[in-house]
Amino acid sequence: MRFDPLHLVDVLVYLVVLNLTAQFVPGVVAESFAVSLATSVMLKLVLEAVLRLKKVVVARLRAASTTGRRVTSAMMLALILPGSKFVVLWLEDWLFGEAVSLGGFWSVTFLVLGLTASRTLVRRLLAPGVPTV
Repeated sequence: MRFDPLHLVDVLVYLVVLNLTAQFVPGVVAESFAVSLATSVMLKLVLEAVLRLKKVVVARLRAASTTGRRVTSAMMLALILPGSKFVVLWLEDWLFGEAVSLGGFWSVTFLVLGLTASRTLVRRLLAPGVPTV
């Protein structure tokens, strides 16, 4: 397996966004830089897994030949997107306890949207033409 430098860039972007969020959003707390860095790595791993899973489900939805398969795939997608936020909250609590608080469901949702948008923008700046997902 080859390490892609863009993964490191993603973690650094997540670190900046997480720390800015912790500074300006009262419900988001990261006690130290090391904890923020570890949280950024955790977010990178979870979001990569969710993006891969979402890609598989969307491909399955597009390839579905029956209504039942389309409905099943759409329901899976409808469960994956909000369910991933609960996974982030659970993992954050399990791994870091009181050292990190990402707020609730909505703050994590907006944080993930910000992380994804920032990642996409930075990747387009640094590596134009390379797929962002």
